[in-house]
Amino acid sequence: MTISWFQAAIFGLFACLCSNSCMAGQAVGNYTIGRPLVGGLVCGLVMGDLKLGIACGVAMQLVYIALVTPGGTVSADVRAISYIGIPLAMVAVVSQGLNPLSGSAANLAKSIGTLVGTVGTVLFYAVAMMNLIWQSFGWKDVKEGKLNRLTAVNFGWPWLSHVVFSFLPTMILTHYGATAVTALRTALPMDGIAMKTLFTVGGMLPCVGIAILLRQIVNNMADFIPFFVGFTLCASLHLNLVSVTVISLLFAVIMYEIKMAQGSNGGSSNGPKAAAEASGSGGSDDDEEEDI
Repeated sequence: MTISWFQAAIFGLFACLCSNSCMAGQAVGNYTIGRPLVGGLVCGLVMGDLKLGIACGVAMQLVYIALVTPGGTVSADVRAISYIGIPLAMVAVVSQGLNPLSGSAANLAKSIGTLVGTVGTVLFYAVAMMNLIWQSFGWKDVKEGKLNRLTAVNFGWPWLSHVVFSFLPTMILTHYGATAVTALRTALPMDGIAMKTLFTVGGMLPCVGIAILLRQIVNNMADFIPFFVGFTLCASLHLNLVSVTVISLLFAVIMYEIKMAQGSNGGSSNGPKAAAEASGSGGSDDDEEEDI
């Protein structure tokens, strides 16, 4: 499997769109198009192997399932993971002759995605630094009262930053990187230490993503119960994620109805009592004022 210049250019275009504010900000760009799950679908369509693209995207999504960018702090760049890492991972899986749905293919994809994501962080900050130039233009226009030029600062000039540090690096890395990945087939045999290390590290990477997600949603030990119930259903009943999601939705609706029923009953029972206490306290205040 190879990546042509045309395919590489498409990946570069999507790398720009998933990080540019012109694509409805972060909602449609970074948190939709830029996610590895969506990127795997796009890469699969572009490279003509939808199953392999989605498989690589799912494998990488587990690692970065809870990735956020608070205050511009970026530990890994999903733009590079989705549109550099996934195409190169697809080439690596095909060159090694692995089954796209096997664990070895998933571990190899996760390892490549992690390496590329770290490199992509440099590109992210490079775009941010270059955008400071356009912001200086904007402040100058504000001081001079030329507010009609701010549209170019927000939606025009940033495209140049993304072309330089998103489009071109993605296109070059995917085109020439595919050749390099294919050449590694002879340099790194499957039974060698290097490949075994990549598979081992790739197998442990999803633990990092799940741990970050749990750190955000777990406040006490009881929050682990529904989390472990889902894994138990998958392991014991062999249910897929869609079935487990439907079951969890049913339990969520039941818990919601119970909470609402308890709230309404508690409000009706506490209401007269609270009113009586309030009237009683008000009467005592009046008596004290009369005594004084």
